[in-house]
Amino acid sequence: MGATGASAAVALPPDIQVLERGWLSANNVLLHGPQGAAVVDTGYCTHAEQTVALVQAALGGQPLAHILNTHLHSDHCGGNAALQARWPGVHTRIAPGEAEAVRAWDESRLSYRPTGQECPRFRFDGLLEPGTEVRVGARRWQVHAAPGHDTHSVVLYAPDAGVLIAADALWERGFGVVFPEIEGEDAFAAVGATLDLIERLEPRVVIPGHGSVFTDVGGALAYARKRLAGFVQDPQRHALYAAKVLLKYKLLEWQQVPVARLQAWAEGTPYFGLLHRAHFADQPEAAWLQSLMDDLVRSGAATREGALLVNG
Repeated sequence: MGATGASAAVALPPDIQVLERGWLSANNVLLHGPQGAAVVDTGYCTHAEQTVALVQAALGGQPLAHILNTHLHSDHCGGNAALQARWPGVHTRIAPGEAEAVRAWDESRLSYRPTGQECPRFRFDGLLEPGTEVRVGARRWQVHAAPGHDTHSVVLYAPDAGVLIAADALWERGFGVVFPEIEGEDAFAAVGATLDLIERLEPRVVIPGHGSVFTDVGGALAYARKRLAGFVQDPQRHALYAAKVLLKYKLLEWQQVPVARLQAWAEGTPYFGLLHRAHFADQPEAAWLQSLMDDLVRSGAATREGALLVNG
C-alpha cells in the first residue's frame, strides 16, 4: 500500500500508508493490520467528506477500528466526527491533557474559538498516555510527549520500523507555530526539548503532519533548530509568523473573501488581539491587520481582485 502522492518517493512498510493532504488538512496516516486499520489524524472539517472517501478507498473493505489524534488542533481532528458517523464502532484515542475539554466541548480551551476555526464535536474512548505503547495496525507504537507546538501533543514511534509520526513537532522544513507562546507561555524551550527527543529516538523515516515523508532527519533537525534560535532571539518574528499563518489558514478555508469580512473575522479572533497587544501595540490594530494582508499579497500567498482577497 505504501504512501500516496509525493510521499511515494520514500519507501514505507506495506502496513503504513500516508494520505498526503494540503495545508488545510493534516496528513492522514493509515496503519493497516489483521484486526482492522487505524487512522492517525483526520484533517479539517471542510474536507471531512473527502477524508471519509479517501479513508474508505484506502481501507479496501477493511473496517476502521481506531482513530488516533496526535493533538487536537482543528486540522488534525476535524474529520473525527465524520469518520465516527461512518464507522460508529471506531475507537478514538486522544492525548490526555485535553480530555476534560473534549468532554465539556470547551471550544476556548480546545483552541477553536481563539484561532477562529471550526471543529465538529466528537467523542473519545481512550487516551494516548506518554510513556506507554499502543498496538494498532500491524505493530506497536511508542507514545511520546511532544510539547511545544501544542502543550498536549504526542508523537508516535515504531522502533521496529524506525518510523516516526511527528505531527507538527518536526517537518522537513521547520515545525508548527508555537501556539502556547501566543498565550504568553514560555514554550520555545519545550520545542527544543521535543527536537532533542526526536534526535534520541533516531528515526529513519519521519511522517510529518504536513508535507512529504522524509528521511534526512538530521537535516530537518538542523533546520528546525536554526529556525527556533531565530524565534528565541526575536520573539516578534515568531508572532508575525503566527499571525500570517492564522490569516492564511482562514483564506485557505474560504478560498476568497471580501477584505472587509476577513478583517472583521481577524478583529473578532482572540489570538490576533493577543499577538497585537503583546508585540505590535505601537500600531493601530486595523492598520496592523491590513499590513498582514498586504504581506500575503507581496509574498504571492494571496492576490487582490477588487474588494476580494483570493488564495494564492
